Amino acid sequence: MKPWSPAAAPRAFGPHRRLRCLLARQLPRGLSLGSSTLRAWASANFVGSSHQFRCTFATGEAEALRAALDAQLEGAEWRLPGHVVADTAVRTESEAGALQIEILTIED
Repeated sequence: MKPWSPAAAPRAFGPHRRLRCLLARQLPRGLSLGSSTLRAWASANFVGSSHQFRCTFATGEAEALRAALDAQLEGAEWRLPGHVVADTAVRTESEAGALQIEILTIED
């Protein structure tokens, strides 16, 4: 693991684009990947990013899709050079036909 310091320059690259491509491959049929955001994240021991992706679907029950996608992402293999996926979460949105995926990555 690379030591982190607040004085150290951030890495020049981030895994967001690659993560988006890998996530698109993991989505079940009928789910479409929409907008995404990236937010810096840090704890006392780790530094990384919180990646949020919005998905939409035309038909199906939101809770069933959420549970299936959550289980699928939990077991997924993520190949992100210099980063590790620490956590994934899938939530239903208040808007019908939408899910929110959050993936937490930390620098390796």
